[in-house]
Amino acid sequence: MTNATTNTLALVRNLGILAHVDAGKTTVTERILYATGTTHRRGEVHDGTTVTDYDPQERDRGITIFAAAVSCTWDGHRINLIDTPGHVDFADEVERSLRVLDGAVAVFDAVAGVEPQSESVWRQADRHGVPRIAFVNKLDRAGADLDAAVASIRERLHPAPLVVQLPIGAEDAFTGVVDLVRMRALVWADGADTAAEGPVPDELREEALGRRRLLEEAVAELNTRALEEFCAQGSVSEPTLAAALREVTRTGDGVVVLCGSAYRNRGIEPLLDAVVAYLPSPLDVPAVRGTYDGTEQERAADPQVPFAALAFKVNATSTGRLTYLRVYSGTIGKGDAVWDAGARRGERIGRILRVQADRHAQVDRAVAGDIVAVVGLKSARAGSTLCAPGAPLVLEPPGAAEPVVSVAVEARRAGETDKLASALARLVEEDPSLVVRTDPETGQTVLSGMGELHLEVAAEKLRCSHGIEVNVGRPRVSYRETVGRGVSGLVFRHVKQDGGAGQFAHVVLDVAPLGEEPEGFEFRSAVVGGRVPQEYVRAVEAGCRDALAEGPLGGHPVTGLRVTLTDGATHVKDSSETAFRTAGRLGLREALRACAMVLLEPVAEVTVTVPEDAVGSVLGDLAARRGRVTGSTARGGAAVITATVPLAELFGYATRLRSRTQGRGTFTARPAGYAPAPAAASVR
Repeated sequence: MTNATTNTLALVRNLGILAHVDAGKTTVTERILYATGTTHRRGEVHDGTTVTDYDPQERDRGITIFAAAVSCTWDGHRINLIDTPGHVDFADEVERSLRVLDGAVAVFDAVAGVEPQSESVWRQADRHGVPRIAFVNKLDRAGADLDAAVASIRERLHPAPLVVQLPIGAEDAFTGVVDLVRMRALVWADGADTAAEGPVPDELREEALGRRRLLEEAVAELNTRALEEFCAQGSVSEPTLAAALREVTRTGDGVVVLCGSAYRNRGIEPLLDAVVAYLPSPLDVPAVRGTYDGTEQERAADPQVPFAALAFKVNATSTGRLTYLRVYSGTIGKGDAVWDAGARRGERIGRILRVQADRHAQVDRAVAGDIVAVVGLKSARAGSTLCAPGAPLVLEPPGAAEPVVSVAVEARRAGETDKLASALARLVEEDPSLVVRTDPETGQTVLSGMGELHLEVAAEKLRCSHGIEVNVGRPRVSYRETVGRGVSGLVFRHVKQDGGAGQFAHVVLDVAPLGEEPEGFEFRSAVVGGRVPQEYVRAVEAGCRDALAEGPLGGHPVTGLRVTLTDGATHVKDSSETAFRTAGRLGLREALRACAMVLLEPVAEVTVTVPEDAVGSVLGDLAARRGRVTGSTARGGAAVITATVPLAELFGYATRLRSRTQGRGTFTARPAGYAPAPAAASVR
């Protein structure tokens, strides 16, 4: 890699904005675009004038629904930024974005601190190993408390939040921050777009010095070089402190915490400086790993090596497909041929676009480290790997969550059935967390997704974007079945003889609950003496997995069980993998009918924030919905109630909560797995 290439890649930052709904992610993104000169007026969520929330539904609802990519420059660095959704129903959109990002800014409300979805997206970033810095937003609000927000970060998310700023003023009087690294004050006058830099105010100097000392001590505990300097000199110099903060951010040992008010445009420039100073460039992250034909390969972030990119988002419209790529290695240009390694077919790049939400600027090429959109790909889906035809590679795709809520959809006009099928196919292409299937009993088209709002948005998109009026049935949750009490030694013989080669398979199965965790499937073989050859054992496992699709209680998927193949027998001529797969499928079905089965329903962890005078009414309503209250705390004159509630009982809860609290109550919910349904009885 040449020095020029190294320098270019070192000046790139690929980051996402993560947070709970209403913490201010989109406003932070808008102020970043304004501060970097990318836009020339401040977009506001409440006015529907934001760049990243460009979809009509996002502007009507005032929330981010679709991850939007934008590019801007700051201090000679190019920042590719993705504004992600904060609502739990769109967590899959966050997952796909995190898969391709090098760093993130986590935004927190200075009043509420760490909220449920903040915790969820933080854990998602943990799984992907994405370094983060934290921005405590809304310090101008009544009840804002930086120290309380940092305490909640320490308790619920990270053991080492490293606060590098001290607010100047509180609530309405919040005017600026003290930079504890450079020991300077940054003050924003009303209406000013930039901060005025000056010395630390006298009344804050003692507190600033004390907090600087605490910061040095915390960093010295995490960084060897800072510790050596601290022990030798009794303090840590500014260059050493900045370098140590960068290192602990990259390793994930610490998280730098900044503060401000995005709405008032205060604290954005220091946030951009921190993004450049502390978050990694494509050169700082490990080389991407992939496989092909069973061998593992590595591709470094180098424009000179073979091309490899991951598609993480698709916009499928009637006029064409826009595929968003993260380029990990190599270079592509307009008209280049690429290889879809998963589909094993060739594609050709029509155009390459630098993305600005719903606006695009055409570029001639994209290199390692870029996030771009391309036109011309016919079959690539979210999660597809595109690579050089002569150097195939398959990268790990983002994981997709299983849908938990379903509705039946049908076109209102009889002549639009085919048009609806085509529109649904495009929706699923854009959003892999949506699933479309046909109910075999009723013949209805069933659309499944991550929640009530997710399906509402999909139905509205059918109407607005595709011009199809649809009837939508009442939402239904996706049940599961599990084993309450198992069986041992169930014998199943599959014998079929109808001329020619026959089929023979003999299996003995034990079925037992998996344990405390009600989800998952485990298969074991305890066969000794080679009575069932290994290839037939694998066929039995495949047959058992086939049988999990429909349980005996109501045809729901089966989960949370362990199947052990304890014995079996073969025939010298008639045994085959097909015969043993059939025996596994039919044998497990018979075993499940002999087990005591339990019906499982999806449950959600609900956090309800209500005025204190409405607590009794809300608790009563939660109890009526079969909710199990797990905690209650007071925060800023309101009560915060946490409970575990069956997902089926949450349909329409938002309207009910508003009516019980005169519109002052709010709630959030996130999936919490499955729990036994109360009406389920043991079945033999």
